[in-house]
Amino acid sequence: MSLPSALNRDRAPSLPSNLDALRSRIESIAQKSNARAVGVALHDTETGVELRYEADRWFHGASTIKVAILLAVYGEIDSGRLVPQSRLHVRNRFLSAYDGSPFRVLADRDADSEVHAAIGKTMRVNELALHMIATSSNLATNLLLDLIGLDAVQRTIDRFGLTGLDVKRGVEDERAFQHGIINRVTADGLVALLGLIAEERAYSPQLSREMLDILHQQEFKKGIPARLPREVRVAHKTGDISTVAHDAGVVYAPGRKPYVIAILTEWSPDAGHRSSTIASLSHAVYEHLRGAPEHG
Repeated sequence: MSLPSALNRDRAPSLPSNLDALRSRIESIAQKSNARAVGVALHDTETGVELRYEADRWFHGASTIKVAILLAVYGEIDSGRLVPQSRLHVRNRFLSAYDGSPFRVLADRDADSEVHAAIGKTMRVNELALHMIATSSNLATNLLLDLIGLDAVQRTIDRFGLTGLDVKRGVEDERAFQHGIINRVTADGLVALLGLIAEERAYSPQLSREMLDILHQQEFKKGIPARLPREVRVAHKTGDISTVAHDAGVVYAPGRKPYVIAILTEWSPDAGHRSSTIASLSHAVYEHLRGAPEHG
């Protein structure tokens, strides 16, 4: 995996030594966690370091697929077909990707009540994009996906040559899920997607910064940011359902260029320590790139 970038092209990489030690640390954390599977991908724009641990393994995407939808929404804005202030009628009726039958997003299964409270009113596209990412609103996600269409998401993925991203349906489309229509991601795919946004290679710098600003407002912080120093900022998106817990983002530590990381995990439905495992993996990577001793 390679992310050619304006962020690193002017600097010869000075690589942290012993990536094998980091790989061993990741493997140890993964084994102790009792997770069914762990996938990690890393691209460091400061040093050029890349690490892949089961990074091409497919996982149920959960809410991480919302980053691909964000990129597609901003593609429509970039083309002039949408403006961020466009107002969209808030409703709760969608059609299944399997057979076109109607379904709704259950309020008690959604992480965001504010969009549900606006049913029958209108909200701006940029408001819905923020709710989709920052509070992981499923209703906002389906409204935006319905607006631009699944085909627009796939065209965006194809346009930028992204792989490891498979967006087939909206969220809470249970009929499609029961018939094997599943949104899937790989750690490689999410790192490439977030790198595209972070390095401003998709659209204008202004639109890229708007997407990053939305990602910086993520409210669920028990994964990648949890064990990092307070001054480290993370623009990221989590994904959490009964059998998977993910976090993927861009990590901005003072005094260095950012690194992009995706940590994907699969579990038995009754497993605990999901977020703490992601936090431990994130901390191990941070310590390695900082050149500090790695602790558990």
